[in-house]
Amino acid sequence: MKKLFKPALLIACLLIIKTGNSQTVSPSLLRGHWHASWITVPDEPTKDYGVYHFRKNIQLNAKPTSFIVHVSADNRYKLYVNQTLISLGPARGDTYYWNYETVDLAPYLKAGNNTIAALVWNEGDYRPEAQISIRTAFIMQGNTANEEVINTNKTWKGIRDKAYRPLTGIGYHPYYVAGPGELVDMNASVKGWDAVDFDDSAWKNAIRIDAGNPKGTVNAFDWMLVPSPLPQMELKYQRITSLRKADGVSVPKSFPAVKAAVTIPANTTATLLLDQTYLTNAFVTLNFSKGKNAAIKLTYAEAMFTSLTGREGTVKGNRNDVEGKLFAGRRDSIIADGSPNQTFTTLAWRTYRYIQLKIKTGNEPLVIDDIYGTFTGYPFQLNAKLETSNPEMQKILDIGWRTARLCAGETYTDCPYYEQLQYVGDTRIQALVSFYNSGDDRLVRNAIDQMDHSRIAEGLTLSRHPSFSPQIISTFSLWYIGMLHDYWMYRPDSAFIKDKLSGARDVLAFFGKYQQTDGSLKDTPYWTFVDWVNDKGWDFGQAPKSTGGNSAILDIQLMWAYNQAAEMEAKMGLPVFAALYQEKAAQLKATIQKRYWDAGRQLYADTEDKQLFSQHTNTLAVLTGMVADADATALCKKLLTDTTLTQCTIYFKYYLHQALIKGGFGDDYPKWLDIWRKNINMGLTTWAEISDLEHNRSDCHAWGASPNIEFYRTILGIDSYAPGFSKIKIEPHLGDMKNVSGEIPHPNGKLSVKYQMEKSKWMMWINLPPNTSGVLVWKGKSYSIKAGENKLSI
Repeated sequence: MKKLFKPALLIACLLIIKTGNSQTVSPSLLRGHWHASWITVPDEPTKDYGVYHFRKNIQLNAKPTSFIVHVSADNRYKLYVNQTLISLGPARGDTYYWNYETVDLAPYLKAGNNTIAALVWNEGDYRPEAQISIRTAFIMQGNTANEEVINTNKTWKGIRDKAYRPLTGIGYHPYYVAGPGELVDMNASVKGWDAVDFDDSAWKNAIRIDAGNPKGTVNAFDWMLVPSPLPQMELKYQRITSLRKADGVSVPKSFPAVKAAVTIPANTTATLLLDQTYLTNAFVTLNFSKGKNAAIKLTYAEAMFTSLTGREGTVKGNRNDVEGKLFAGRRDSIIADGSPNQTFTTLAWRTYRYIQLKIKTGNEPLVIDDIYGTFTGYPFQLNAKLETSNPEMQKILDIGWRTARLCAGETYTDCPYYEQLQYVGDTRIQALVSFYNSGDDRLVRNAIDQMDHSRIAEGLTLSRHPSFSPQIISTFSLWYIGMLHDYWMYRPDSAFIKDKLSGARDVLAFFGKYQQTDGSLKDTPYWTFVDWVNDKGWDFGQAPKSTGGNSAILDIQLMWAYNQAAEMEAKMGLPVFAALYQEKAAQLKATIQKRYWDAGRQLYADTEDKQLFSQHTNTLAVLTGMVADADATALCKKLLTDTTLTQCTIYFKYYLHQALIKGGFGDDYPKWLDIWRKNINMGLTTWAEISDLEHNRSDCHAWGASPNIEFYRTILGIDSYAPGFSKIKIEPHLGDMKNVSGEIPHPNGKLSVKYQMEKSKWMMWINLPPNTSGVLVWKGKSYSIKAGENKLSI
């Protein structure tokens, strides 16, 4: 087996990879059928699990200065030129928008003979839920006639690597859909398959499946090819930090943080517990020697368990603790062939903090030469910072940024370990984290496009996409409209959102069918998820409904969507829709007040019988303007103090905190972070899915990373004041702080602020990027601010 990731080459390999957009694609390849064919290996099942190698040698008279190709596969590929990893893909999509990467091979080519090789795998029925598939296939197309020597056709050769079999499940949770592990028998593996001098005479010539068909061409039945809008994912060499336990073997003190050989004697069972010390996503590489027919098992886990008795019974406890705990998780298994310098690298990345390495040797000792990870994820760069005297705030930001990064790859994902699915409700928050912390909006646009592509005939978006199995959370389609509004307000790209307004109209038309004469929704179909709440009247995340099928939360969320859609339609859509949505929102506002307001408790009830009350309903009431000014302040006091209300979990606190800030309590924001503090005290290095940390399924959900928005938007006070972030509002909420500063990326450049108390006066330095202006709001007064440096003493 080949070493798939060589640490010294990782950064160099990926710096030259193009992003795969239309500027690097020959126009003829965007309009007409490609000369290259989709190929596969003959006499092999096309839809079952299988790992395949493809290769072709080409002769070049001289090293080229440019050699651009377009490459894709079903399910996935790793592309090599002269044994150097060049590209991984394709970026996930669906068959109507099947991505291909654009790559310049020139830096890796030489005069003379060159080998282009691809590892292609299809995980068949075991594939991740997020992986849409037709059949095993590979394609490469030269960008111009100069590169067409590389086009995939019958001159390519291929073989199935029969060393691989799938390992399924994780043994303790019924909903794990992130793909199988691998059982690899090194005795049957294809070695040296991408070397120039490899003898491929026993390989078969590839067979054609179909032409490469760009989206929009005639008879594009299978994969409708589009240039990937994303850059290549980051790859970064990452040592595993520490060894927590070793049974049955003596281990050097430096292992595994430093490369050091570990010898497992013959006829021995040894177990090593490795700790990265923080959660990560990485391709794991294990290098080993000898050990003929030794069995090696790698198991990956976010944390260890004190109990493994089913979905409600799994207990994790403090994530730092390992003594007396149980280990379970996704796994890979390897059978050694006894040769020196064997290498195993996972086909897909793994999520782990802990790795259990278990080895059982036969009559020959096995030597672990090295084990390490190669971190991967969307190549976000952190371009924001906050400077305070409070180290806790920086720790919360660091953990939130790690959480956001682990939940962002070729799409945003809800969690990296269990599902890897892009849900609208999660993605709305993740998008704003990206805006405030990085400024890179490519993954956000990709997510909005994919959600728009997912819409069904009834008008709704799917709750998640890409997803092989369609799932509909109707309330998430309303959050999709909120996500459009967010993008419109924070990015100067109104044309992109204008193109999505027809889809928003379809969503609202769906809900209109279930509105009664007074506007209230009744018996809204599909999953009406709100929050992972376990309280009276709540059912699998769905808010309480009356016997008549009505729900305050759904009515208020729909009203909010009407108002947001009306704003967008008025500025860049159709006036008739703006007027219609304003009318519908006004009707709903009156109905909500009549149906759900409880004058005795001065709260909005969850249902019209006024028996159940929640933070959720009253949060949305504040955010949508059902109450304002002093009434909003009074309602927010109840949100803070009335413990009889059903409480929001870490996810919905994003909305709760915005309501409290709107109600005038923004200076108290740092006091509302107890659930994040509990995460830290429980040893988590990313934010957990729900607030029950003992029984939590996922240890990494970026819907909990809202402090990475609010530390900048609320504490520093930086917010958009007009569509496209064209005007800026600065309204800091400093609480007990006396000296704080920070900066965020803005579409026009860097935006920085500094607030310092000097002799009972606030000194404020606000530096706006070019071509922007705005307003500073402080203690109820407004001050105009301009592009460049603004210095105020208040």
